[in-house]
Amino acid sequence: MAIRTRARRGAGGAATVKDVARLAKVSAITVSRALNAPDQLSPATLERVKGAIASTGYVPNLLAGGLRSAKSRLVAAVVPTIAGPVFLETIQALTDALDEKGYQLMLGQSGYKTSREDALLDAIIGRRPVGIVLTGMSHSAEARRRLAASGIPVVETWDLSPDPIDMAIGFSHAGIGEALCCYLHERGRRRPALISGDDERARRRTTGFQAAAKRLGMGDVPVIWVAAPTTLASGRAGLAELLQRRPDLDAVGCSSDLLALGVLTEAHARGIAVPGGIAVAGFGNLAFSAGVIPSLTTVHVDGTRIGRTAADYLIDRAEGRAIAQPILDVGFSIVRRDSA
Repeated sequence: MAIRTRARRGAGGAATVKDVARLAKVSAITVSRALNAPDQLSPATLERVKGAIASTGYVPNLLAGGLRSAKSRLVAAVVPTIAGPVFLETIQALTDALDEKGYQLMLGQSGYKTSREDALLDAIIGRRPVGIVLTGMSHSAEARRRLAASGIPVVETWDLSPDPIDMAIGFSHAGIGEALCCYLHERGRRRPALISGDDERARRRTTGFQAAAKRLGMGDVPVIWVAAPTTLASGRAGLAELLQRRPDLDAVGCSSDLLALGVLTEAHARGIAVPGGIAVAGFGNLAFSAGVIPSLTTVHVDGTRIGRTAADYLIDRAEGRAIAQPILDVGFSIVRRDSA
């Protein structure tokens, strides 16, 4: 029988387990059993408690009192930003894969400063999720210590290291920079320049590119640094500055597809042919990159695989299964298109 009468709320305004118990005419322990071990109750009692929960709008605090033993099905993920679309594929895949197994995702934005990530991780650890997904591997020493001490499974993504906090799924950023430089060199480009976000992972791609350029006899590679997250506008401004510093440049590598789109836009505005005058390459293989004119050469990383694998790793750990390959290199590929 459905219960339509509203229970009186607790002093703080939020419905409590006592409100549910009072309305269902059962004990607080019975409410706890309905939430955590429903097979222990008769169908009639379970229906009555569910009706009271629906009527009061009660949401259990899984960290409180008699519910401390309840197993969370919450996974927390931390990304630098959702303003830039490069991480969205991973977030969507992570959300879908967790949902398929009855887990939920809580998402936080850390920005590109470790101090902000530290505060966010303190809040996350206090909520005791079954797992944490992090972007990158550059964390403060204090954050690494707290994560390790928490005992919560952690997957670091979009980066690789032989010494992760727990598990890692990613690729080599320096390797991407080297591969992109070699790609442009093979296509006859000898005077490249770079426009890069000032975040740590983009800096490693830049370092890899510069190292390869020196090996190939291309000399020093000028770099324009822009604030992360990067934008189309910073790509336009970056090309304008590069042309003042090196007017004979013949290729521009960008740390994001948005920057590269800005370079294409500025080149078009100045009447510079792409790829005839300069070649342009990005990073991320975003949805628009194949449809712009000229279509954008870029670096593809399988963000869907990263997200789904991170979910699988955390679910396996939550359910007591071992991880056969806790450090996984998903690799990358250069997508050759008209711009380079």
